[in-house]
Amino acid sequence: MAKLVVLQPTKQPPISLLSSSLSHFNGTKLSQIQYKRKVCQPKGALHVVAASSTKKILIMGGTRFIGVFLSRLLVKEGHQVTLFTRGKAPVTQQLPGESDSDYSDFKLSAEGYDVVYDINGREAVEVEPILDALPNLEQFIYCSSAGVYLKSDILPHCEVDAVDPKSRHKGKLNTESLLKTRGVNWTSLRPVYIYGPLNYNPVEEWFFHRLKAGRPIPIPNSGVQITQLGHVKVSGTTAPLHMLVLGNEKASKQVFNISGEKYVTFDGLAKACAKAGGFPEPEIVHYNPKEFDFGKKKAFPFRDQHFFASVEKAKHVLGWKPEFNQVEGLADSYNLDFGRGTYRKEADFTTDDMILNKSFALQS
Repeated sequence: MAKLVVLQPTKQPPISLLSSSLSHFNGTKLSQIQYKRKVCQPKGALHVVAASSTKKILIMGGTRFIGVFLSRLLVKEGHQVTLFTRGKAPVTQQLPGESDSDYSDFKLSAEGYDVVYDINGREAVEVEPILDALPNLEQFIYCSSAGVYLKSDILPHCEVDAVDPKSRHKGKLNTESLLKTRGVNWTSLRPVYIYGPLNYNPVEEWFFHRLKAGRPIPIPNSGVQITQLGHVKVSGTTAPLHMLVLGNEKASKQVFNISGEKYVTFDGLAKACAKAGGFPEPEIVHYNPKEFDFGKKKAFPFRDQHFFASVEKAKHVLGWKPEFNQVEGLADSYNLDFGRGTYRKEADFTTDDMILNKSFALQS
């Protein structure tokens, strides 16, 4: 049966909505509870930025990573938050085992929500039913991707740069086009790579596994490829940026790149992860990916190219600024997740062994 979970401030005792392995973060549960606003908060805390008024907010995808942080922040601010999650299925798809009666009872109220945050939408056809059901929507905030940009020798990518209609993120690009044509008040956020506690995409976790095991870190080609990461708490597509665009006229019908301010090489990222986790500086082994057949396995978690974007527009237009530097952000991720023994994927060194065995054979 389709299920909508409503999170809103209340004076009832806390009720955990997620299993303990995911619901606990930094001593806080995702709960139904009244939060008090804080004027001053330590670095890396979830910052609360006052919105113009209390909103009824629907989050499409809100039970892992970005959605966990965002929903927690919105509830603290006093908004009524509804989480809708159905995995990768289209919005209007009938769930397996769901009766026709239950499915027909599930409808998005045309008057039920003021704002939609779409965290997991990948195709325009998944967004269209939402817009149809909510014609009086005040704002649609969409999580797109910097992966929509056309590969270029001129970097960083800026919001006005050419996009790639054949990109693997073309569905997000089509969704942005849909929002423009429907006349809705929209804001699109284009993150590069997002990292932080509860990350289900093995970005920093890939490095931490190898560092913990005391293994060399295989990095494709020269290792000087430049990339960019944004921390889930203060950049990427969550707090405080989502609060800054909420009800903000300056964000109306605008695209914003979101990530950290600094760029980093692959080799530099390996060293930063080691420093963040308190490990010795790692041994790095470079290899030519064309010399291997990894099959369907992914040997490295980043695209093997320069890939980074300017965040100047978000800084100047919205007054936004990321707070973590690279090592601080990675340390936060390590200390609150991997360092506690929690991670999303088991270590798999199959491709590493292929690379290292060939490397050692050549050396001998």
